[in-house]
Amino acid sequence: MTTETRAAPVAAQLPSGTAAQKLAFHSGNEAAALAARDIGFHVMGYFPITPSTEVAENLSRMQADGEHEIVMIAGDGEHGAAGICYGAALGGGRVLNATSSQGLLYALEQLPVQAGTRVPMVLNLAARAVSGPLDIRGDHSDLYYALNTGWIVLCARDPQAVYDLNFAAVRIGEHPDVRLPVLVAYDGFVTSHQKRRIQVFDDPAAVRAFLGERPAFPTPLEIEHPTTFGPYMNDPDLINNKVQLSQAMEAARRVIPAVLAELEAMTGRGYPMLDTYQMDDADAALVLLNSAAETAKETADDLRAKGERVGVLSLNVLRPFPSDELRRALRPVRAAMIGDRADSYGAGGGNLSLEVRAAIQLDPENRTRVLSRVYGLGGKDFYAADAARFFGDALAAARGEAVEPFAYHGATPGSPDRAPRPGLPLLTTAEVSRGMAHVRRDEATGRLHVELEPLWKMTEVPSRIAPGHGACPGCGILPTLHQVNRVLEGDVVMLFQTGCAMVVTTGYPTTAHRVNYVHNLFQNGAATLSGLVEMYHERVRRGELPASKDITFVMVSGDGGMDIGMGPALGAAHRNHKMMILEYDNQGYMNTGAQLSYSTPLGHRTSTSEVGATATGKRYHHKDTAQIFAACGLPYVFTASEGYPEDLMRKVAKAQWYAKREGLVYGKILSFCPLNWRTADDAAQPVLQAAVDSCFFPLYEIERGKTAITYDPDATGRRHPITDWLATMGKTRHLLAPANAEVVRSIQDEADRRWKRLKAMHASPDL
Repeated sequence: MTTETRAAPVAAQLPSGTAAQKLAFHSGNEAAALAARDIGFHVMGYFPITPSTEVAENLSRMQADGEHEIVMIAGDGEHGAAGICYGAALGGGRVLNATSSQGLLYALEQLPVQAGTRVPMVLNLAARAVSGPLDIRGDHSDLYYALNTGWIVLCARDPQAVYDLNFAAVRIGEHPDVRLPVLVAYDGFVTSHQKRRIQVFDDPAAVRAFLGERPAFPTPLEIEHPTTFGPYMNDPDLINNKVQLSQAMEAARRVIPAVLAELEAMTGRGYPMLDTYQMDDADAALVLLNSAAETAKETADDLRAKGERVGVLSLNVLRPFPSDELRRALRPVRAAMIGDRADSYGAGGGNLSLEVRAAIQLDPENRTRVLSRVYGLGGKDFYAADAARFFGDALAAARGEAVEPFAYHGATPGSPDRAPRPGLPLLTTAEVSRGMAHVRRDEATGRLHVELEPLWKMTEVPSRIAPGHGACPGCGILPTLHQVNRVLEGDVVMLFQTGCAMVVTTGYPTTAHRVNYVHNLFQNGAATLSGLVEMYHERVRRGELPASKDITFVMVSGDGGMDIGMGPALGAAHRNHKMMILEYDNQGYMNTGAQLSYSTPLGHRTSTSEVGATATGKRYHHKDTAQIFAACGLPYVFTASEGYPEDLMRKVAKAQWYAKREGLVYGKILSFCPLNWRTADDAAQPVLQAAVDSCFFPLYEIERGKTAITYDPDATGRRHPITDWLATMGKTRHLLAPANAEVVRSIQDEADRRWKRLKAMHASPDL
């Protein structure tokens, strides 16, 4: 048979390396977290996004148990997290990040900055499909965006490679001739969540010897030697800078094999620049990245047993691109099928196929026929049958047969006889405009007064969100939105930011929405809706739309959307567009697995603010978004709770009046999340009541700058201490232990401070 340089599989016995190791059973995300722990990074800047979030979650859990001392900093979004990492890396320590999909794209602006200023760090990418439309499963469309940023890119095909290549990434990036950040890419929801037997180091001294000390690159912390980092450059300085960046990448071609050879000597596992399998006499070959290559290797074995001479090439290093290695490997091959898990639209193939073609074009002895297939988009599985189809086309081309050079593999053909599925029945304005809220303006004070119809009568109003959503039992989002829709009058266009409310109501090809619905990502919902609002008014002004249209524009946010989306939301608020922003506040990033957000209160347990021997939950207070928006001078701001429906609906009716006449309004609505608050599904009433009665979540409104408390537990004798609320939820019961008395005191003091301030503003409206 043939020789192979395939990465060695994990054996039951320890490999023949010099470092002591032990067997473990972990997923790729867990392996990345274990590597981070063993490396001992100084700082991790991060923001949760599926499917990479588990890296931070696992590190938070280990930190709570005292297993590492990495400073974990939750960014306000992936762009902010990338900035945190850049600043930390400039400070001279080792830095880690992990992200996926839109998270990488949101941070993309920062990646060339870090490469161009030659600041090493490690970024783990659990590769995932890029929106839109939204898809959370794995392909390589995010990874391909990073190829021109100046980062070194390593490819990890399985959890063992994720663990090993994180160590290599540190060494490679910190080499004095390289000094570049390194990205370790592995397949989302395949490698990221697939559990495998792996070997992990049980020899801290060997790890320290392999990593060495981080070189003393220049840093702003060297006060005695002032240095400018990131100056403004004109011609020819910038091109010279890029020459140096190119030279650093070329240096990496020499450094990477040497580092990987050291890693192999220490672990017994080899990671060549280009992994070759059954290639010595291959007539046809597949070229694939990451996990799909492992499937193809099994298929190659089956075809070899039938007499077909086939092999597999896969890249362990994508940047710098292993051109020489590919030229050598493909020179005797008659036909090669290149599989791309993303397309470079309009180029006749994805990035991998285009770069393989470019590489072999420089070899005058190469006559390999190159075919290209785009496959596996949006996480579509790649099976042995798919690999067999690829091999079949490559073998046919090797025999000189006509084969389509570029195509999509796995797409479902359409049928001219099929029409789109009918949507939900039209919801007319008359059906929902029942006058459930009567708004009257007091001319003397300028404030609005609202009278509601009886709640029983409101049940006649059909909801703008139909039954059939996929929310968890007890979820407060849908009851909240039903209350909102009971009193909204006229036509409504709703924009939902990414989050639970969006995911559970719009699973393609169905929808629960009976009004026009728009989705955009967390970070840009308010800007998107503001553009739609202004286009509507301009088209009405030009006579392109009837002036009789009476549309209310509503953005629904939540699940931490006022963290990553705060900048665009405040921009919309300052511009004062005629629209509503409604935030259901469930105190975390619930749609990605209950990570901490800036709405998470102090001390509360989340998957990235774990509780353990050395940790007591989130380390800082929650963001007071209602007061932040009030500071923008909006005509109306309110807080509400799904547990006080009349109060909520009165405020929504006011909000609509102001949004249609004066400008942007913002409402923050406390919304129950039994799954992640760790309560019973039917515990909404006591939990929400305790939050309001303890003044943790006070109910009030700010109308044209004047504050009015709409529920005062002091006045009714219902004020309770914060501990009564903390005792209602599993995520906070740890705070009741005597050892956490100081944290509870801090929560109580902050709630008292905010409540005292509100009461002062209520008593003195000019404040």
